[in-house]
Amino acid sequence: MSARPIRPIRSTRSTRSIRSLAALTTAAALTVGAAGCSNPESGASGGQGEGESAVVGIAYEPESLSPLLGFGKDGNSKIFDGLLALDGDMALKPALAAALPEVSEDGLTYTYKLRQGVKFSDGKPFSAKDVVFTYRTILDAKTNNASKSELDAIKDIRATGDGTVVFTLKYPYAPFAQRTVLPIAPEHIAAKQDVNTGPFTTKPIGTGPYTLTGWSKGEKISFKANPSYWGGEPKVKKFTMAIIKDDDVRATRLRAGDLDGAILPPNLAEGFKSDKAKKTHAAKTYDYRTVTLPGGNKVAKDQAVRQALDIAVDRQTMVDQILEGAGKPAYGPVPTGSEWFTEGTERTHDLERAKKILDDAGWKPGKDGIRAKDGVRAEFPLWYLSGDRLRQDHALAYASDAKKAGISIKTQAGTWEVIQPRMKTDAVLAGGGAPGDPDFDQYLLLTSSLAGDGFNNMAWYDNPVVDKALEKGRESGKKAERKAAYDTVQRELVKNPGYTFLTHIDHLYVVDDSWDGLTTQIEPHDHGLASGPWWNVEDWTPKGTKK
Repeated sequence: MSARPIRPIRSTRSTRSIRSLAALTTAAALTVGAAGCSNPESGASGGQGEGESAVVGIAYEPESLSPLLGFGKDGNSKIFDGLLALDGDMALKPALAAALPEVSEDGLTYTYKLRQGVKFSDGKPFSAKDVVFTYRTILDAKTNNASKSELDAIKDIRATGDGTVVFTLKYPYAPFAQRTVLPIAPEHIAAKQDVNTGPFTTKPIGTGPYTLTGWSKGEKISFKANPSYWGGEPKVKKFTMAIIKDDDVRATRLRAGDLDGAILPPNLAEGFKSDKAKKTHAAKTYDYRTVTLPGGNKVAKDQAVRQALDIAVDRQTMVDQILEGAGKPAYGPVPTGSEWFTEGTERTHDLERAKKILDDAGWKPGKDGIRAKDGVRAEFPLWYLSGDRLRQDHALAYASDAKKAGISIKTQAGTWEVIQPRMKTDAVLAGGGAPGDPDFDQYLLLTSSLAGDGFNNMAWYDNPVVDKALEKGRESGKKAERKAAYDTVQRELVKNPGYTFLTHIDHLYVVDDSWDGLTTQIEPHDHGLASGPWWNVEDWTPKGTKK
């Protein structure tokens, strides 16, 4: 087959860009270590000059720093590089590959020519065997990588010498090139230890702009610039991610001068508008908040209850009052500004219709206004993550709207250790969202084959029509067929919504204004590790510095 170069893939997402963070798992605080910073966790020390240290506070830390277990799979991992990377406009660009891949006419073969002269931070050379090792290890059944289904299309991967890698696919998976931002691990280190428990999971070696200097779990992750980085040594010599789980604590530390920047919910960010030394950075996102309606709960799995909740909820009021306008109503994982959104699937707030749906289904109000059917009371618990202001506010608003329809929802806060074992029967105020191709988020969220698989399909959603459409959307190489498949998914979510989608949230960062080069990408729902103005911290320069 003749080959054609792949075109850069650009996001077509159109959203409002004020940044409300909001944190599901992405609440984070960015601290740029300016001269006056006294934060003991800042990473700025006497050995560094002014403007050479930066600290990012994040709400949640990863379970592992190994790309073989999923770390950095969407790019921007700092320690590692993928074959490709995404630029500020979300277009693919070469990284460890010397150019964008050549793709066969049938869409089944991707050929990558590799960048020459690249070394891992331990001085060993990078080559095609590391790429083959990384992908084959992730796909190995013994590897505990919850995202391995994202690489389901791969049939084979082989090296041609040290400088070329060829992927052969089972089907023409349209967004495959976007999957190759996945970081590459060194075979000479990772292959010699247990992939799931070995020291590489906490002390990784990569080809990226930074090397790990320490990880104090629950406190901070520290990095230093890689002086031999193929892209040039970063001017930010020290980079620290301080782990600050609580939104209010992050804002308090920012206000006290302990932090130089933070990612904050809109109501907390509002208090920094008058601070002339700081600058607000806004980012568009795919980040949504949703309530899982678990298949293991007698009330939440009832289709009439699901349909009623879907229109009893007042999404626009949540946007206006909780997000202060920094977002938009969500009707599914696909935001309304995306080319993949299915027009006509918007749900209008209609409390009276919600009541009628419940009446017709036999859910009758009791003396206290709460409905019951066949001796089952219309109530269930809803968990949200402790310290997450936006999740709490969404959960309380959702419960208030549900009560007006005659459904009692008991909100409770907890850690993931408390919440996760309950997800089959208890509702959760969850979040998600991935820019780009609709397969990236919808498959993991909705396919019944992943029900109960960690944080995949948290609602245990089971819909054969959706399963079939997801497979069609994933395996077809024709855009029109894929669009039809994802239209089917979105329409099915109207008929039987296993989740109540609430809002898509813009992200807002307040950052000390002492650096040039800070930008934002269109962001996913993430854990603060890869998004925010620090997505390209390796390109920052102190203000006034000649580039």
